Amino acid sequence: MIVRSVIRKDSYFDSLVLMRVSTKMREMEGVEDAAVMMGTEANKQSLLRIGLLTDEIKASGPNDVCFVVGAKTQQSAEQAIALGERLLLSRYAVRDKKEGLTTVKTLGAALAALPGANLALLSILGIFVRREATRALENGLNVFIFSDNVPLEDEMVLKRMAQEKGLLVMGPDCGTAIIGGTALAFANKVRRGAIGVVGASGTGMQEVTCLIHRLGEGVSHAIGAGSRDVSEAVNGATMLQGLALLESDTATRVIVLVSKPPAPGVVKTILEAVGRCSKPVIINFLGSEEADISRQGAIFTDTLEDTAVRAVVLLHGSGAREERLVRKSLHAEVAGWAGLIKDEYVRLTAGQTWVRGVFSGGTFANEAALILSKLLGEVYTNTNLRQAVKLKDAHFSIGHTCVDLGEDEFTLGKPHPMLEPAIRRDRILAEAVDPGTAIILLDVVLGYGVHPDPASVLAPIIVEAKERAQAGRRHLPVIVSVCGTEEDPQCRSMQVAKLREVGAVIAPSNAAATRMAAAIACRGQLPFSEAGLRED
Repeated sequence: MIVRSVIRKDSYFDSLVLMRVSTKMREMEGVEDAAVMMGTEANKQSLLRIGLLTDEIKASGPNDVCFVVGAKTQQSAEQAIALGERLLLSRYAVRDKKEGLTTVKTLGAALAALPGANLALLSILGIFVRREATRALENGLNVFIFSDNVPLEDEMVLKRMAQEKGLLVMGPDCGTAIIGGTALAFANKVRRGAIGVVGASGTGMQEVTCLIHRLGEGVSHAIGAGSRDVSEAVNGATMLQGLALLESDTATRVIVLVSKPPAPGVVKTILEAVGRCSKPVIINFLGSEEADISRQGAIFTDTLEDTAVRAVVLLHGSGAREERLVRKSLHAEVAGWAGLIKDEYVRLTAGQTWVRGVFSGGTFANEAALILSKLLGEVYTNTNLRQAVKLKDAHFSIGHTCVDLGEDEFTLGKPHPMLEPAIRRDRILAEAVDPGTAIILLDVVLGYGVHPDPASVLAPIIVEAKERAQAGRRHLPVIVSVCGTEEDPQCRSMQVAKLREVGAVIAPSNAAATRMAAAIACRGQLPFSEAGLRED
């Protein structure tokens, strides 16, 4: 492979733009890999891991745009770089600009144009976040930080400063929030209501808010804390602030906390705060123990679906019967669970054993791994879930595997799979041709900011996967959960229809999809009550 790189000094482009350009370069004939990114140390380390770090890029700085291509020929590499440079200078790079929006270059100009603003959203290089977020806080603005690669010390300083000023810092690496009905970053269109959410899990918050909406209730606010907020160093700073804000918010009657596995010390700190809260609190900390949470008077749930159902039921002050009815209404999307599951497993061959989850959302991968580990035994992942075994090489599955393709190891210079579902094609096809694969498990995330029509991209991939399995004389069930609402730009029912048309089985939630997969893998030997599925 020939590696060619070019540096353009003192230029800056948003990471989403750079990822789109990288994708176009990678699609060119003769190109094996390509990336366009800023010359930060983090990006250089990522390029080093995949063999694309050149001497030119080593010498670049964080204000420089780096083009690098691995290609079969010198000509292919140069043509790809030429295309990349041309795209960055074209309207392609700025296609997200909307008519009627005012563009400014400084925070001061933004405040002059919109003097009533009370929140700033930052999507810039991580090393510049502290300076710009400090300016925003000093001007009395809450801050939503979409950027990643922000130094941990900067996050701690910014969150302390926000607390002193009575302001809120959401993030860094905050993927979603809904504040006063306004969706920020990757959020869904849900109705306003009386359930408030604080989360250190982007897709986890999206699943809970969408399920609440689909169950007929609404969300007062959904406050994103950022992936590191529940680490020992940050000690849940934003989650604690969010809890306090929702407790004082008169529109919020029930509070939900959602997170990937927090650090043990942070769990203790948050639970102590929950114990002092005057409103009912439901907690879904993936992998946490029920006894620890219940001891503080909070309500424990072990899946995102359970979290949404319990929040809706609690809002009405109802009991177990009401909970069964609410869950039944959600599961009504699937007609005839037992027959559907049997129809899939009777066509499996004896060697088809493993559930293979290929996820775009990290929380979905973690949740699926947790459920499968309880129902089927050992599960492998590329996340840090305590209850699963870490894959030595995330590019290859072992046994039951739930892999998060949104992790850095898969997204270097590439769009996140929520932005470009085609990123999952190679992994889905690799699982399809493995004679040990019994079921492929997928998530699809709708809403603002993500791909405008993910089902249209995934549908032909599912068809190809089934055809490849069929060529090996195997039937291949594909189970998909679609996180979204009818009001989302993609319209959930339209996405579901496209996936069903190609033979995918649609589940009402990620938890239900995982349990269906487990029931199929067990050839119906798993009791429905144990699998958590509704009896027909």
